[in-house]
Amino acid sequence: MKDRQPTVTILMADDDDDDRLLVHDALVESQLPITLHLVRDGEELMDYLSHRGLYTDTSKAPRPGLILLDLNMPKKHGLEVLKEIKNHPQFQRIPVIVLTSSHDETDIYNTYDLGANSFIIKPGNFTSLVKVMATIGKYWFEIVELPI
Repeated sequence: MKDRQPTVTILMADDDDDDRLLVHDALVESQLPITLHLVRDGEELMDYLSHRGLYTDTSKAPRPGLILLDLNMPKKHGLEVLKEIKNHPQFQRIPVIVLTSSHDETDIYNTYDLGANSFIIKPGNFTSLVKVMATIGKYWFEIVELPI
């Protein structure tokens, strides 16, 4: 296992205020060296990655080491965003974890077909969410080697 990395940026795209707050609190509770950046929809996520609009200052929109992506969002659905990320030469290597409330088998297959790295159904309680976030952090930032 590799040494603990310095603070890593996670970019989360989710239109639900409560879900964003819960994930934020779960990451704080997990005590991992993570900075969470939040966007509300797929268009905002692509603006963040492309440094457009509100995200032209790269110091305020650092490249994420991981993207947490909800599927059912306004403006641009998560599947559209996933396809765009995985077809973009600058973004395709960023791991994308679909974190959704969907139990739809079609969503599971479609996300993997488009290149998602994981599909996780949002846990029903905070304690479980803390465990999921800690596991994600440990796996993606302490065990695997990510491209720079």
